[in-house]
Amino acid sequence: MKILILAGGYGTRLYPLVKDTPKALLEVCGKTLIDHVLEKFYQLPGVEEVCVVTNDKFYALLKAWADKKTALPFLIRVISDGTKTPEERLGAVGDILFVLDQDKEPTDWLVAGSDNLFDQGVDAFVRFAMSKAPSTTVGAYDILEVSAASKYGVLALDADGRLMSLEEKPKAPKSSLISMCLYYFPKEALPLIHRYVDETHSTDTTGGCIQWLYLKSPVYGFKFQGKWYDIGSLESYDQAQKRFFDKS
Repeated sequence: MKILILAGGYGTRLYPLVKDTPKALLEVCGKTLIDHVLEKFYQLPGVEEVCVVTNDKFYALLKAWADKKTALPFLIRVISDGTKTPEERLGAVGDILFVLDQDKEPTDWLVAGSDNLFDQGVDAFVRFAMSKAPSTTVGAYDILEVSAASKYGVLALDADGRLMSLEEKPKAPKSSLISMCLYYFPKEALPLIHRYVDETHSTDTTGGCIQWLYLKSPVYGFKFQGKWYDIGSLESYDQAQKRFFDKS
């Protein structure tokens, strides 16, 4: 298994904080966002490599961060997608394919957004996902506020965890269960990502890909507990700073 951390965005909604710093290197409670994500993988067995995909603008900063990680149980490889401006960005699916197409030997991939901050470990998620292979598994989280779910992809799962519906940013959400930027793609599912792009010509959001995918092949969802923040705005960043380690 390999792990891919998505850090290719330009974080324009977080200006001026990320004008010269990648969102992944913003700190929450004294630790960078990407370190919060990375530490979830320290105890996972069978991790061959962690890849971090970023853009050309922030490549040097993330490469310098990775070069300091000399005592980890796996290698970290930082990859630039070659873009230099928000207008050039490949999108999340585009960045995933950019990395996957460089690997000659197919393997399972765990894909995580560098801006998804959560405190539950991923061990149970990976075990569940492996039990559902060759199907894809997505991380799910109940934000407990139906009206706020309109900003995310809203999920419906059956009793076995199979994805029954996914609505991207619905005006009238049917529930508060949303999709995290956390995915387990078994190697058998990887060709479907290519097929999605070939058919839709869309490389932007991972949610759009999953929305297409579950209609073609079974997709499962794993519900996370604890705390979760999508660091996509100054408001969410401020909330995470105040509450992430708050025990209340």
